[in-house]
This record gives sequence, structure tokens and C-alpha cells, in this order.
Amino acid sequence: MSRRIDIELTSARPDGTWTWRAAGAQKPKGVLDGSLLPAGAAVGNVYRADTETELEGITVLGVNAVKGSSDRGNVLEMLGSDRPFEAVTSQLVRRERGERGDRGDRPRRDRPDRPRGDRPGGERPRRDHDRDRERPAGERGERPRRDHDRSGRPDGPDAGGDRRARPERRSRPAFTPPPELPSRPKAKRLKPGRAHRSAVLAELPEAERPVAERALQGGIPAVRQAISEQNAQLKANGQDEVPAAGLIAMAEQLLPRLRVAEWLDRADAAKRDLDELDLRDLRSVVAGADDPMVARDESTRGLAAELKQALSDKQDREQSLWLEDIDAAVGVGRVVRALKLSSQPPKAGVRFPVELGAKLAEATNANLTADALPERWVALLEAAAFSPIRAQVQPPAKAATVNDELLATVRRLAALLPQVAGLYEVEVPTGGQSPKPLRPTRPPQKKPAGTRRDGTEGRPPGA
Repeated sequence: MSRRIDIELTSARPDGTWTWRAAGAQKPKGVLDGSLLPAGAAVGNVYRADTETELEGITVLGVNAVKGSSDRGNVLEMLGSDRPFEAVTSQLVRRERGERGDRGDRPRRDRPDRPRGDRPGGERPRRDHDRDRERPAGERGERPRRDHDRSGRPDGPDAGGDRRARPERRSRPAFTPPPELPSRPKAKRLKPGRAHRSAVLAELPEAERPVAERALQGGIPAVRQAISEQNAQLKANGQDEVPAAGLIAMAEQLLPRLRVAEWLDRADAAKRDLDELDLRDLRSVVAGADDPMVARDESTRGLAAELKQALSDKQDREQSLWLEDIDAAVGVGRVVRALKLSSQPPKAGVRFPVELGAKLAEATNANLTADALPERWVALLEAAAFSPIRAQVQPPAKAATVNDELLATVRRLAALLPQVAGLYEVEVPTGGQSPKPLRPTRPPQKKPAGTRRDGTEGRPPGA
């Protein structure tokens, strides 16, 4: 059964066939006969094709041009009027008092008081406060005190009634969070351009550009895979296969120029944002200069030496700022943040300062007290296990409240914190793999009431 899809032409072959893919996507894709296309077909044109899907692939039966959208769709036409334009004006008139029709002149109807005897049910019984009103002011008695106010609530702690005594609220311990530290601006990530690569591709013949693009994507293995896929498709269509040896030799010849152009694009982007660039990206650019294909080219040597010197200066500067941030975090009481920062040095292989390490270890042990909550113990142990001062972590006593989460953390980090594992009588594994830091997780979202596990809305409770 045939179906109609929009296809985009990707390349023209010497044998008169064209390669295509689905418009706006990578798959499905295939090959069609050039005689089906209209005159003036070019790479990038989009057509509407009638296709038929078979076991060997998709066969294009016919091609039609895509109709453009009408310019008159969803447009309202404004028609003029022959009437002369007349402006509309309004004037507010102040209304005098009493000008409300006949209501102001109407006399008020005073309703005569009905005698008590005429009321339904006869005269109500006389109460004590009625008798007090008839007495002189000096002879009136004291009104009895009400136990409840109008809303029915007790009037005070001495009020009568059988109300329940409200339990006193438990006072929670006051917690003053430590002050926030000023955060440094986030480093920029490397965003290389394509100027050098585009210049190399523009110099190549039209037949060599697809091979060069594949080599840029994944080197020689990517070229081999593309040739294998193309030959499999040609074989399914009953056509001759493409010789792989010649294309691979062409890719090996083009690859050094492409690698140099790719590194120059990355190096130019790193030099442009050198002061704000992320240290990891700059280190990767400098490491790429050691590639034999890049190092042999004379155009890369001067720029590579400049970037290596910039990397050394940036590492020293980041190292100084890193130690200042750790010291500042310890000074304001943010021990967990200081421990996490200490496990992320900007330069590997640098020894942690002894004085700062002793200060950080002292602050960590001071927070691992018996009255600390289990959640506080878990946060401190997770951060201290991967810091350079983990051997100096010596809690004075274990936590007074121990839950399952704390015990699970001690067991997981026993190989890195054996002194803490011995405090909780947890056996330290021997010869096992060291644990890795936990990845931050998002808190679970609460599902609304009446929602099943599959996410559909069910019957609400009590319905």
C-alpha cells in the first residue's frame, strides 16, 4: 500500500540517481530515479512523493511539487463605508440631590407598633433583664456573666462548659542558617565555529565533500560504516556496489587537513573567551594540540604554545581562588560546602595545604556530635568521604539517633571512612571497589489525590 510523504533531496549521483531523506528528519531515507524529478531539481528541494514500503526498503513511485500556502487564508477583508464620519461625544450631567424620581417626594410610611398581644403566640414571658429595665438605675441587679460569647467559643481559660483543653505547642529549637557566600560567575563553555572547516571543504571537489564530512564526524570508522550502509542499500536495489578501498584511501588523505582545521576552530574560540572559559574546555584544547596530525602542521605550533602558557596561568589563578573559597566557607560555618569544594581541585596532583586541612577537619568533627540529627551526619559523611581530609575525620561519639539511612551511608562509605565504620560497629570490606559520589536527585513530585500509579485520574476518595 502506497503512502505520501515529504522528502528532501540530499545529493546527486553520477549514475543519475538522487539520495533523499524525510523532510526535517534523518530517517527514513533512500535513493530515487532522477527521471521522476521535475526540471531544475537541486539539493535541498522538498517534494511530495508517493512511496511504497517493501522488505528491501522504500521505493519512490512518483514525485510532485509541494504546494505553497495561500496568502488569502485566515484573512479578514476590511470594507469601507460611504457614510460620512460623525464623531460621538458624551457629557456627564451632575445629578442634584433628591432627583431620584418620585421616590424622594414619597412620604415615609411609618409602621405602627403592634401591641404585644397581637404577635403570633401571644405575649412572650417576662424575663429577669426585662424587670431590670423597669427598675431605677440604682436598684438594678448585676447581670449574670455569660460563659460563651456569641460565636459559642469559650470566653477564657476560666469559662465554663465541657470544652477540651488545648494542648500546649512544643517549642522547636531555633535554627539560624549560616550566611550565604558570594558565588563566582559561571564559566563559559567552549563554542567553536566552523570557519576553518568550511574553508577546507570549499576547496575540495564536489565528489570528495561527502567523504570529508563523514571523516569529520567520526574519522575512518565513520567512513567505513557509511560505505557499508550504502553498499547494502545498493545491493538491495540490484545496483553495483561502491569500491570501499578508494574511498577509505581518500579519507585517510583528507583526514590530517580536517583535523588541523577542526583544532584551529576550537583554538580560536578558546582564545576569544580565554578569561571566562571553563578550565576543562581549555585543558581539552591544549591536549588536542598534542595530536600527531595537529602537531606536525606549522600553523598550529605558535597558537598551541600560547594556549599552553595561558592554561598554566589560569590553573594557578583558579587554585588560589579555590583555596580562598574553602577558607571562607569554613569561616561562616558552611562545612558541607567546604568539604565538597575540597574534593574538586582545579589542578590535579597538588597537595592540599596542611593548615587549611587541619582547620577543615576540626570544623567537621565539631559538627559530628551526638545531638546532631541523622540527616546532618549523612550530609557531612557523604562530603567528607571524598575530601582530602577524610583520614582526619574523628567523631567524638556516634549519633544519639540512628536511622536506616545513616547506617546505610556508613556501610557504603566504610572503605573510605573506616574510623567512622568502627564507631558504628560496621565491618569494613576488604578488596572491594571504592564507592563513588552520589549524583544529585530531584525531589519526587507529589501526585494529586485520586491519581493512579499509571498517571490516570481515578475515583476520588470517598466517592
